Amino acid sequence: MNLVQLGTSDLKVTPICLGTMTFGEQVNEADSHAILDRSLARGVNFIDTAEMYAVPARKETCNATETIIGNWFAKHPGARQKLVLATKVAGPSRGMPWIREGSGMTAQDILHACDASLKRLKTDVIDLYQIHWPERHVPAFGMMYFDPSKDNSVTPIHEQLEAMAKLVKAGKVRHIGLSNETPYGVHEFVRLAEQHGLPRVATTQNPYCLINRTYENGLDETCHRLNVGLLAYSPLGFGLLTGKYDKGGIEGASAPQGAEGGRMSMFESMRKQRWGRPAALEASRRYNALAREHGLTPTQMALAFCYTKWQVASTIIGVTTLAQLDTDLDAWGTQLSPELLAAIDAIRWDIRDPAL
Repeated sequence: MNLVQLGTSDLKVTPICLGTMTFGEQVNEADSHAILDRSLARGVNFIDTAEMYAVPARKETCNATETIIGNWFAKHPGARQKLVLATKVAGPSRGMPWIREGSGMTAQDILHACDASLKRLKTDVIDLYQIHWPERHVPAFGMMYFDPSKDNSVTPIHEQLEAMAKLVKAGKVRHIGLSNETPYGVHEFVRLAEQHGLPRVATTQNPYCLINRTYENGLDETCHRLNVGLLAYSPLGFGLLTGKYDKGGIEGASAPQGAEGGRMSMFESMRKQRWGRPAALEASRRYNALAREHGLTPTQMALAFCYTKWQVASTIIGVTTLAQLDTDLDAWGTQLSPELLAAIDAIRWDIRDPAL
């Protein structure tokens, strides 16, 4: 895998990133460390985490993932220098008061959160520090429409950038990024950074997969023209695009192919989100059947779709076992024919983005 430069930053990463939100909930510390070992051994130089992880979000496991990664760094002193480390500061609480007090995210919240992440991660610097979701009220996490009556922003984007600038100046953060952002948000962060000499965002981390291609509805042009890289998360649609739920559904242990170990089967809260919609399951079945018709596994096709798209700088894979990690990495190099890509687009034209 050739390294990819993230936006205008000097960060060069593998086009596959190890996501870690399963660490501390579905994956214990020993197994998490084994996954980190294998990922590094196989050449992945990019890992992503967040202060709020593990997922699903619970008070009991908040911060657990960063702690597990920090313990791994302590066991492997040379590993930190080989990796580009990304983490995220949570936005407004969104019903999770254990993460953030109040309805907003202040500049002071950003500074304090970064210091806490550095301590848990047992490192002196974060390579890419991202805002996990906008401080503004935006249509995200399954919401379709922007509703200005619900906007209760308390910290302007300029103030958020100034807080990030303090972290960069202090040497605690090298570059900054966004997540779950909109075209307006990306434009405004870049405009204000350039206008006031503040850190420029290098990336946005947004969902992108066969059952959620909303990134292509304008945000792709924004990021292309502003040179902001996409870190594509949930390329397998929370497991729906692996085929594991095709026959048995997502709610019971009777689901085939190990689905009983999948987060959609394990956690009722996950089934209530965008990935658990009946339309998302039905759409995934159509894509999975298409993959098999073309001699590919559903996982191969779904990952190759992200791995080969010009819009994607790096694809974030989340795994719970070494076998899953190897499968996802082995899918690198899979090519999708023009005929198959046309068939994928035909399905999207029919069903659009059921897991938006």
